[in-house]
Amino acid sequence: MTDELDPALAARLKRTADGLVPAIAQQHDTGEVLMLGWMDDAALARTLSTGRATYWSRSRREYWVKGDTSGHVQHVVDVRLDCDGDTILVKVDQVGAACHTGERTCFDADQLTTGPARG
Repeated sequence: MTDELDPALAARLKRTADGLVPAIAQQHDTGEVLMLGWMDDAALARTLSTGRATYWSRSRREYWVKGDTSGHVQHVVDVRLDCDGDTILVKVDQVGAACHTGERTCFDADQLTTGPARG
């Protein structure tokens, strides 16, 4: 495992003031959006080197590997950076629930609209 991010990749990242980049986890084969986490350079480097999604917990102020305590592992299939360098897309094979509530995805609870806005 390495905490060192390739300098060319690091130069492309646009981080928050805290040095973080939002990371969207998506089921690789269905496109289902699972969750949003945060990564710094070390978390991204660990994700790329281990094949396990690693995030920075803003509340606990520590790294966490998805599934280490819950068993709900995210096996990384592909990692992409958006065109602006300010969001990471982590395509994963999710084992079990992605959300800490026990749900498959963090985006099932509140549907804010039912379709396109009508004007």
